[in-house]
Amino acid sequence: QVQLVESGGGSVQAGGSLRLSCAASGGTFSSYTMGWFRQAPGKEREFVAVIMRSGGSTNYADSVKGRFTISRDNAKNTVYLQMNSLKPEDTAVYFCAADHNPFRSATPTRALYYDYWGQGTQVTVSS
Repeated sequence: QVQLVESGGGSVQAGGSLRLSCAASGGTFSSYTMGWFRQAPGKEREFVAVIMRSGGSTNYADSVKGRFTISRDNAKNTVYLQMNSLKPEDTAVYFCAADHNPFRSATPTRALYYDYWGQGTQVTVSS
């Protein structure tokens, strides 16, 4: 059973930056594709970014391209989300998730492809 624990959320003014971390335990981290999703109040959970097992392929939601960067350190069993130029519309609970499908060739952007989820960390951006 894989456990994911997010950290790094908080409150920031528009234009500021935050770095989220997601620490994994209980599995072979390097075998998982890792994703970040977010959910704002009253809205559905939405894809933010994904990074494949080796870290060689990434994908981003259009709304965050050029502002957010996903990375991973397989030696530390941790995935990161660097968020720059934050906007009020980025306010949400951010979740990391792990996809254990070893045959996944394309970057999964739908929540249903992910097997494990963290508890989430709140990000609030004020104008």
